[in-house]
Amino acid sequence: MDEQPRRPEFEPTTDFPEFIDADDSIVAAGPSAHDAEVQRRRRFRVRIFAVVAAVLLVGGGFGLVRTVIAVAVSYALFMTGIAVIGAFARPVPDAPPPGELRRVKLTYRCEICGTELRLTLANDQVPEPPRHCSEPMMLTTNLDDVL
Repeated sequence: MDEQPRRPEFEPTTDFPEFIDADDSIVAAGPSAHDAEVQRRRRFRVRIFAVVAAVLLVGGGFGLVRTVIAVAVSYALFMTGIAVIGAFARPVPDAPPPGELRRVKLTYRCEICGTELRLTLANDQVPEPPRHCSEPMMLTTNLDDVL
């Protein structure tokens, strides 16, 4: 068989591609340090935008109090939205070390509605049965075959 060429490892980034090469700042090694630097720069840009918007609104004839309230609320909403969206971009946690979990093939069935569930990984003990329709499911796998 022909061996397929190996692809380079994918490294996700949280910055815009056009600004990656323009980043001359020294950042400590590790993804969390880079993410913190990107977040710091993003907050700085948003604050600059808020100040410019406030100056334009005050210069445009809006009252100072109305402008400060509008800019503060807009800033809070925008930063909350960025935090919520950023929560979706977190990497998948590493798998547990081998030995903590083992492969099993346990099948459970809900006595009320008939839903079946198959458990494929478990620790060394037999786990508690899952709940469905507010009742514990029945184990349908013969434990002598599993253990």
